[in-house]
Amino acid sequence: MAITRLDHVNLRTTRLAEMVHWYGDILGLRAGDRPNFTMDGAWLYAGDVAAVHLVAVEEDGAVGSETALKLEHFAFRAQGDADAFQERLHARGVSFRRSVVDAMNLVAFNIWDPDGNHIHVDFVTD
Repeated sequence: MAITRLDHVNLRTTRLAEMVHWYGDILGLRAGDRPNFTMDGAWLYAGDVAAVHLVAVEEDGAVGSETALKLEHFAFRAQGDADAFQERLHARGVSFRRSVVDAMNLVAFNIWDPDGNHIHVDFVTD
């Protein structure tokens, strides 16, 4: 057995519609097919992959049996123009930190979704 890639991130949220809109508007993910689960939610796709699963909850309680989520961030690799992405963030009033990691030929944006989840959006430079 060998792990080949991260399949998806599952996030609980009390603001499903706002999160679906944000991930579409800011990251360009699109809502798509999702099994008919008993709980409300949405699957957001990057290409053909349902990369972000959102689960609607009424209360922002503990995750699973834990008392607090221990995830620091999750990351997406992006293609395209990092400067254009930065302009999109500015235009929509999204706070971010931009860093350049020369050793990895990487421009990384640290952003936070409406629920405060920390996300990297990483662009490879030439």
